[in-house]
Amino acid sequence: MTAQHRNATSQRLAGASEVGSALGHVSGRVSGHPSVADHRARIARLLEPLAARPVQRVPLGEALGAALGEDLVAPVSLPPFDNSQMDGFAVRAADFHGDGSDGPHAPGRREFTVAEAIPAGAVPECLVPGRAAPIMTGAVMPDGADAVVPVEQAVPSAYPAAGETVLLPRAEAGTFVRRAGSDVEAGAVVLLAGTPLGPAQLGLAAALGFGDLPVRPPLRAAVVSTGAELAAPGDALAPGQIHDANGPLLAAALREAGLAVEHLAVRTDDPAELLLALECLARPSADEGPDLIVTTGGVSQGAFEATKLALAGGDVEFSHLAMQPGGPQGLGAFRGVPVIAFPGNPVSCWISWEVLLRPVLSELLGAPRPRRVLSSRLGEPLVSPAGKLQIRRGRLRRDGAVQLVGGPGSHLLGALASSDALVMVPEHVTELSAGAEVEVWLT
Repeated sequence: MTAQHRNATSQRLAGASEVGSALGHVSGRVSGHPSVADHRARIARLLEPLAARPVQRVPLGEALGAALGEDLVAPVSLPPFDNSQMDGFAVRAADFHGDGSDGPHAPGRREFTVAEAIPAGAVPECLVPGRAAPIMTGAVMPDGADAVVPVEQAVPSAYPAAGETVLLPRAEAGTFVRRAGSDVEAGAVVLLAGTPLGPAQLGLAAALGFGDLPVRPPLRAAVVSTGAELAAPGDALAPGQIHDANGPLLAAALREAGLAVEHLAVRTDDPAELLLALECLARPSADEGPDLIVTTGGVSQGAFEATKLALAGGDVEFSHLAMQPGGPQGLGAFRGVPVIAFPGNPVSCWISWEVLLRPVLSELLGAPRPRRVLSSRLGEPLVSPAGKLQIRRGRLRRDGAVQLVGGPGSHLLGALASSDALVMVPEHVTELSAGAEVEVWLT
């Protein structure tokens, strides 16, 4: 990565870290706790080297969800030739300005002799004056023709055989004609490096003839869920156990965002066992090991916080952000591999991903796509703790208002599953009435 690129990236990330600044999200510390924006900026600095990985070419069908690695330049124009926008008749507009139009049997129309039909994919002959060629949508306009009359406006409203006649209404030059290059001109940059590749972008690349694309390789992430209370989904629960929701939740979120994910559950509160698992993850060669380790659980203030104990004295720093839920966080590196440690409650884990890590990946690497942010009216009143960015789950209504789903608790997984939005309540706000404007992230 060049110095210029690094500076530009840092500036963009500084802007990304201030998402919601109009509502009061600021860098620094809030009530003695690091702010969300400050922690996001630290994540960005930790992960910035991952943006310098070499671009790789992949088949078009495997590029979905990746970020484009280089600017994409159109090798051809779209459309590549003048073609018909309608099923109809290709004509010369000048023919309507001579004798024969507005005749006594068909006011406002002119009689034409029907030429050979032009299906899509055919190379037509030149259209001579006084002729109208049946033409299909997308077919090449013949030389000499400069307008199309839809077949339903013809008399008869059908395609007579070649040599027969048809009455057509007046058409001006350019009517229902798609000009070559009217969408994309050859040589133009059509997609910038870093653009997330969705169906529309891949469709454009296919139309331009690309069989493969240069992309930024997806990150390899290891998701580690921890806790002696965890049972694997599908296993019977022993007394005091719960099923591991965080691992599948976080792994699915990262996969949906385009990362290659390995999920490992360490079902113990023994820090030595967790440390051994982390060492196994970090030991493989650079070509096989993860680019990033994301843990969930064991980062709070309890007596059995395995993640904090396992990484004590290392290069991972633990703090409590001015955020609810998801306050307890860890960030640093283990054996040279970036580590992001999320809390163990499922909603806290999800919010940490959405608010802290996902925006950084979007801005730094180009994928996943940024969440759509909008302003909405609050469907009901709420209260929020002073000095904390509260993130509530909500559902966008048909009238544009956002209705809260469940309470602020970090265990309400059912409410999370029925939500489609995050409601951002700034640190300085403690109460909002129904109808108040709030920042909403669509999930």
